[in-house]
Amino acid sequence: MKVALVHDWLTGMRGGEKVLEVFCELFPDAHLYTLLHNKGSLSDIIEDMDIRTSFIQKLPFIRKKYRHLLPIFPTAIERFDLRGYDLVLSSSHCVAKGVITGADTLHICYCFTPMRYIWDLYNLYFSKERAGIITRVATSLVLNYLRKWDVASSKRVNKYVAISRYIAERIKKNYGRDSDLIYPPVDCSYFKPGFTNEGFYLMVSPLAPNKRVDIAVEAFNAIGLPLIVIGSGQEEKKMKKMAGKNIKLMGWQSDEIVREHYVNCKALIFPGVEDFGIVPLEAQACGKPVIAYGKGGALETIVPLDENIKNEKEQSGNATGMFFYDQAPESLAQAVVRFEEAQDLFNWQVIRKNAESFDRTIFKDTINKYIEKEYKEFRQGLQDK
Repeated sequence: MKVALVHDWLTGMRGGEKVLEVFCELFPDAHLYTLLHNKGSLSDIIEDMDIRTSFIQKLPFIRKKYRHLLPIFPTAIERFDLRGYDLVLSSSHCVAKGVITGADTLHICYCFTPMRYIWDLYNLYFSKERAGIITRVATSLVLNYLRKWDVASSKRVNKYVAISRYIAERIKKNYGRDSDLIYPPVDCSYFKPGFTNEGFYLMVSPLAPNKRVDIAVEAFNAIGLPLIVIGSGQEEKKMKKMAGKNIKLMGWQSDEIVREHYVNCKALIFPGVEDFGIVPLEAQACGKPVIAYGKGGALETIVPLDENIKNEKEQSGNATGMFFYDQAPESLAQAVVRFEEAQDLFNWQVIRKNAESFDRTIFKDTINKYIEKEYKEFRQGLQDK
């Protein structure tokens, strides 16, 4: 079976790339197509693949400014020649699912989300506070085209696999397509409990508008408890100006440093709306509870504490975190204060066990069996025609 993998871009190891890494392990001889590749920014498993980039790779000053070229992404992804492949497996949150394949090629899309920049988060990414007038005008001129292309190209996929029920609903709403559900992986062999607590709260996130790091910073400014933020991004300067003395912004850090902080934190703070959210599961794999905004993928990975039960022995024994339901600093601050009073009700073993149900080995086996089943049925359908 000749296989092509398609991924939007290869610029660092985030949740999507950890999924791609499993695909590369399943199909080590596949060709990997992507809009652009920053060499050395991925794991060895991905870097060792036969990586094929688009014309965007050759454009000047592209390493940090590639997102500004969103209007030409559709053209770039459609120019890949995927004739002769038996299976195309795309992992997409932008345009990867829009590759053009032949009628005798099975295209399975592992969909992280329909393109958030042009749908539900458009006003967040291109608000007056975050984008200049030229960027806003240029984007508005092509917005209708991008939305039409996104919907039209969604029909090129044979089978969609959603990363969460939340995303399955968005795929149905935006594309009118049904999807199957396979949760992304967390590496429980790497992220393990360490049985320590240095008393600080932790946030691990790109400093991007949709991650709502500002909510965490404002909340901890108000309550004065220690918060460490690991991550970098376009809002880094803004967050540094906002942060009080009790808040430490560490910038980007290695996986080893991130793991160390999961192990030593009191709890993870998660104020954004995520399509799924690998970070809360990594924290839970280390035995640490999560205080999260109660919307999106977090509802599928975090078991909330019943705050009406104050006795440790009476708790049902499955809680792995707490939710706050108003996406505002005041609501998060109140949740942290409640957590301070209820933290002894959490059991690290229970929290770890919840993460283990999303383990990388389970994902790898599940997605492999799914692909084998769908490919067999697809080939049989071609023979029956």
